[in-house]
Amino acid sequence: MCGIIGYAGAQADRPVLEVLSNGLSRLEYRGYDSAGIAVAPEMSVYKRKGDLDVLEEQLPDAPVGALAGIGHTRWSTHGPPSDENAHPHTDCEDGVAVVHNGIIENYRELRDDLEAAGHEFDSETDTEVVPHLIEAALEQGADADSAFRQAIGRLEGSYAVAAVFRGREEVYATRRQSPLVLGVDDGCALLASDVPAFLEYTDEVVYLEDGQFATIRPSGIEVRDQRGALVDVSVETVDWDPEDAGKSGYDHYMRKEIYEQPRALRECLRGRPQPFEEAISIEELEELPRPTEVQFVACGTSYHASLYATRLFREHGVRATAFLASEYDIETVPVDEGTLVVGVTQSGETADTLRALRTANGVGARTLAVTNVVGSSAARETDHTMYIRAGPEIGVAATKTFVSQQVALAMLSSALTGDCSREFVESLRALPDQIQSILDGSRAEEIAEEYVHADAYFFIGRGYATPVALEGALKMKEITYRHAEGFAAGELKHGPLALVTERTPVFALVTGDSNTERMLGNVKEVEARGAPVVAVTDDPGLIEAHAEHVLRVPETHWRFFPILANVQLQLLAYWVAHRLGRSIDKPRNLAKSVTVE
Repeated sequence: MCGIIGYAGAQADRPVLEVLSNGLSRLEYRGYDSAGIAVAPEMSVYKRKGDLDVLEEQLPDAPVGALAGIGHTRWSTHGPPSDENAHPHTDCEDGVAVVHNGIIENYRELRDDLEAAGHEFDSETDTEVVPHLIEAALEQGADADSAFRQAIGRLEGSYAVAAVFRGREEVYATRRQSPLVLGVDDGCALLASDVPAFLEYTDEVVYLEDGQFATIRPSGIEVRDQRGALVDVSVETVDWDPEDAGKSGYDHYMRKEIYEQPRALRECLRGRPQPFEEAISIEELEELPRPTEVQFVACGTSYHASLYATRLFREHGVRATAFLASEYDIETVPVDEGTLVVGVTQSGETADTLRALRTANGVGARTLAVTNVVGSSAARETDHTMYIRAGPEIGVAATKTFVSQQVALAMLSSALTGDCSREFVESLRALPDQIQSILDGSRAEEIAEEYVHADAYFFIGRGYATPVALEGALKMKEITYRHAEGFAAGELKHGPLALVTERTPVFALVTGDSNTERMLGNVKEVEARGAPVVAVTDDPGLIEAHAEHVLRVPETHWRFFPILANVQLQLLAYWVAHRLGRSIDKPRNLAKSVTVE
């Protein structure tokens, strides 16, 4: 949610407005409803409700002589989308401009105090208290750095904050429970909510820790702790190609990322399956013992991946439960020395998942982050980290990260339990090529065309396929805005069957395992009500007599059928949304990284 970009530099080929505008465009995937930019040392502020192109129309064509600036894409929390509520926000004299991600919990109290002291506010946001707090400190004789620190010291809640001052050529920033990363390059310095915002300029980064304060100048970066002492930071190289964060000729990021799944899985698998030893080796987890119980905490798509993982661990003889991170309560979910709490989060910054992991850490549980982002909060705050290595994902609707999460969790279950076989290893290694064959021959586009005007879409599965039925429905809802539901197939007759009509296609995940006969019974229940059936299957002979259409997947280990079936459902959702003309990469009301609880 929301995005921050900051820049300080004097390079002629990198004018401030251009760098900030480019950075904001690369943060659009996070979700937003307004955008703005402020530049210094001569303070100029530009902000508008709506898409980034509305803001860009306001920006001057000629260089403005600025050396530092901040930009922001806002996802509304306090106050509706409007020009006034857009960031950056300024003080009474327009001498300081501030952008902020997160929620300031005590803003009402602070605002009341500031208004009583004569400060006037222009917006409904919690953020606007920050520039006024800075202004108040400046009026008491503080310099810019001290004023910024004093203002931050009065805030309660979660935040990433960046500020520029009239007459100064640097950006001041800090964070608490909201991501902020610094970029380092010759002759300039950058900061952002997420690495893709400045990846075209540098791949050298510093991950700011909670409570640290950063100052970025054209000459470089300076990081200090809460007491003001200099911090010796480590610079890391991000192993992402800038081209990975672009569309590469595709109409949408989502389609590009669906087609990147074979490559993403090859990276996820690299060095981990050991075919000659019939084992899975995860180097970073070699010291992690077999748990007696695994508790997954996750949200949305990551929760569906966690549901899939619980079945894997249970089959390997380990108790496992998946919790919606927002509902995880350690008081009612006991842990002991054998419990492993696994946070599954694509961004590593999901607020609810981080809260759950911090809760588990607080009672002494062992914690593990399964994430895509090196240096993310989840990676830094857990005992262990397993990276899914999917590369940057820009589309709001998760695709390649979901597939990579499934495969990573399958390997995790095998590595921690020691339960493996040659068939398991070889089937894992075959997945990238099998997904490529689906992408090359899928009929999802023509099936989407036939059912684009359906009243609703239902997805059913059993066993390992149930989480993917839920995910298929989520994808359809996210990007088409049409009603879609996923069910364990056996639950159809316990209520949902009342909604089935000839205008509600049912997508059935059918594979030849112990659930086949019961699954066929559920399909026949649907068929008897006149609903069209689309079967996603690795054995068309099982189901084609009862289905209007079949979406085929290659034969694989029965535990991996859902991974392949999911690709067909991603394509289906994409093509329905495309036919409806939806904003596929930026669905309404949604954000890529949900950094507020």
